Amino acid sequence: MADTLTPADIDLSLYPEGTELDSDHRLMIGGCPVAQLADEYGTPAYLIDEGALRRTARDYIRAFTSRHPRSLVLFASKSFPSASVIGVLAQEGCGTDVASAGELGLALAGGADAGRAVFHGNAKTDEDISAAVQARVRYIVIDNLDDMERIARLAESPVPVLLRVSPSLDAKTHTAMMTGHDSSKFGIPADQVEDVIAQIRRQPMVDLRGLHAHVGSQLLDLSQFEAAVTALAEFERFGVYDFGGGLGVRYVSADEAPSVEDYAGALVAAVHRKLGTDVELLVEPGRSMVARNGITAYRVVTVKRGVRSHAAVDGGMGDNLEVSLYGQPFQPSVIDRSGPAETVDIVGRHCESGDRIAEQVQVVAPAVGDLVTVPVTGAYCYTMSNNYNTALRPPVVFCDQGSARLAVRRETFGDLLRREQLIDATVQAGG
Repeated sequence: MADTLTPADIDLSLYPEGTELDSDHRLMIGGCPVAQLADEYGTPAYLIDEGALRRTARDYIRAFTSRHPRSLVLFASKSFPSASVIGVLAQEGCGTDVASAGELGLALAGGADAGRAVFHGNAKTDEDISAAVQARVRYIVIDNLDDMERIARLAESPVPVLLRVSPSLDAKTHTAMMTGHDSSKFGIPADQVEDVIAQIRRQPMVDLRGLHAHVGSQLLDLSQFEAAVTALAEFERFGVYDFGGGLGVRYVSADEAPSVEDYAGALVAAVHRKLGTDVELLVEPGRSMVARNGITAYRVVTVKRGVRSHAAVDGGMGDNLEVSLYGQPFQPSVIDRSGPAETVDIVGRHCESGDRIAEQVQVVAPAVGDLVTVPVTGAYCYTMSNNYNTALRPPVVFCDQGSARLAVRRETFGDLLRREQLIDATVQAGG
């Protein structure tokens, strides 16, 4: 372990492509000094490299369409449900994967094309189905027979649908990210698929076009995607196949993850072998589209040194639940200065012992006021941000070619208070 750390020791390969240090050794994202962004927009803040995000979208589309022209890359909007993020990706040619009327409305507000949207959800309400039907999304993914019944009841003309199949595969990932196993809440078990297909075909308002399968999230073994293709090939042939998302990413230096090119090559080759070369192929990347393209900036609020030293920052599980939910490791850095190395826990400000960003990480010995950056927070951190301890959710700042734009403003206490309906204090409980 190093005795001294400098800005040059930060692993920039975890940060958005193009992240660099300027001549003063300051960390730059999208050409903008992180310290300047922190001063202008405050901390914590989600910082997105817009140029890197656009390049990732183009790389994804090229990787699939060059191998299989009838491919559609759909951004899994749940991974970063921001109209600006969805809009940027739509501009680059991505469709959108949504899982509620709210996500659909956000996508449309961002400029997404409903005709290039696929509507998911394991518990779609009448409101969800009505929104999808009225918007004329490309496909509604049927997850259960109640979806079928609702579509049949609410639609006035045939609705194109896909059927989600649970492929009976145990993904090599965290249990909370496994979606394709036998006991999953998602999809139709393999032994019931043929019967459900027959029932759908008896509904004139439900037009079955193809099958969908999603094995899980943060998958690092490409054979799991190939196994999903094999599982769907067991059923009759359709014209459309959607294999969801799930491609994993690097979170710390020691991680290894397949490239988008490797993923596209493996999946398309399996589709061509098992399903043919003329099907419509859909994929739904979320994490692998946005994770690396976003970082979070914090300031150190207090440092406690002892048997185990802690540096507490001004955010935590209110803006990053990945650690608490999944045990996801992250690799934070104290930026923009050199100094003695120290092994510390980077912890949050919330009233939970489990509110930790990273444990026993080596950083420049932290001091109050230091800036801390955490890379690879572009997926699911903003999604699951919350108001624990009435913390205010951070802003989202787009950075590109040295310019910064506010995509989502910081939440205010007034925002929270507007939802409150104060009960008359004279009304007593039980009275």
